[in-house]
Amino acid sequence: MKKERCAAIVLAGGRGKRMGTTLAKQYLMLRDRPVIWYSLDVFERTPWMDEVVLVAGKGQIPYCRQEVVDKYGFQKVKAVVEGGAERYHSVWEGLLALRQMGWKDGYVFIHDGARPFVSEEILERAYKEVCQSRACVVGMPVKDTVKIADEQGCIHMTPKRSLVWQIQTPQVFAADLIFSAYKELMKKEQELLRQGIQITDDAMVVENVCGCPIRLVEGSYENIKITTPEDLKIAELFCPGEDQDRGTSGKSSIPR
Repeated sequence: MKKERCAAIVLAGGRGKRMGTTLAKQYLMLRDRPVIWYSLDVFERTPWMDEVVLVAGKGQIPYCRQEVVDKYGFQKVKAVVEGGAERYHSVWEGLLALRQMGWKDGYVFIHDGARPFVSEEILERAYKEVCQSRACVVGMPVKDTVKIADEQGCIHMTPKRSLVWQIQTPQVFAADLIFSAYKELMKKEQELLRQGIQITDDAMVVENVCGCPIRLVEGSYENIKITTPEDLKIAELFCPGEDQDRGTSGKSSIPR
């Protein structure tokens, strides 16, 4: 099946406060590669993914270019830009970079660089869905019972577990939809903040600004976000074996 034009915005601007390290979590070593390498490698190897914008933290652009993009030879990373104070500011900077590259149509995959175990299979499922619905997010049904608390710390309600999903990334949108949604968000940012609406992912932008329905796509329970030292230990278990030949170029030999 012929694919429409696709781009990825990979967010690598986290400071890793909960990790307790001076080096940002996305640059910590996971086996023999930095955390950010794993997701970039998947986008690089996906034949129909056209280009990638890497969004770095403040002052991290030279490090990103030298220690990640150039060192491991990522050809699809066409721009490295500096993010903003909040996640949605960083996404906006990534979208602006795509605009400068002439992007108007196609699909945009927005992914957290601290999620190293996205796979080509996940990307394929998301692509098939976004072609139908124009907006989808990757996630998995929760395994545990979830309780909603009130402001006093007491149980307020128990949602039906089969309807509760843990949201992951990538979150994928038609380019015109996500561009217009974020443009409107930046206009309404202060108003939304006054209303107490905190934007924590891209789906919320489309939900609150456009009112567009967003489909859920199955991801993987291994598609974890590395936030704490415990997460890094778990990630070690999900990594390919160290004896696996990744080649001299830094590209994974995981079968396509």
